[in-house]
Amino acid sequence: MKTQKMYRDHSLKQYSDDLGAKLSAPGGGSASALTACLGASLISMVVNFTLGKKKYLKYEEELKTILEKSEKLRKEFLHLVDLDIIAYQSKNLRDALNVPFMIARLSFEGIKLCPPLIHKGNLNLISDVASAAVLLESAFACACFNVEINLKLLQDEGLSKEVRKELEIKESAIKKIRLRTEEKVGKIIRR
Repeated sequence: MKTQKMYRDHSLKQYSDDLGAKLSAPGGGSASALTACLGASLISMVVNFTLGKKKYLKYEEELKTILEKSEKLRKEFLHLVDLDIIAYQSKNLRDALNVPFMIARLSFEGIKLCPPLIHKGNLNLISDVASAAVLLESAFACACFNVEINLKLLQDEGLSKEVRKELEIKESAIKKIRLRTEEKVGKIIRR
């Protein structure tokens, strides 16, 4: 079996070239993981530019917790960029389902870190908070498409019902968080 290229150790250009090429992988699942990774990275950036600033010292502990979570998510999403490719190439439908399902779940966890940063994060990076929310919602939506195609291929009615129910609940919540984040950030930057 051919050794798997680990994209996390290569350039963005290489990844983009391969994603756009006539290759079976990387594809949409991997791209959703990368999109989520970018969202989590923006959260980390906002916190890193906030920590130590006098104006935000009263939020320091909460910000450190958010940073710890966003960094953990960022690393996990980067790992999932490659794991999705491996799952696809393995032809194991359960793995091919589980990876995008995990991307969707973790994107949901990531977007929940955005609302506190609207008022507790460095105001100069407020647009990055909204960008992170949009990226994480997009990653969630993309991952859900990959979940759906794999559920169809698996043909397990019980599993399909269970997974869809969880994702529908999360989809509703993630849309509300993104919309509220956009609205609040919009009001702040248009003042």
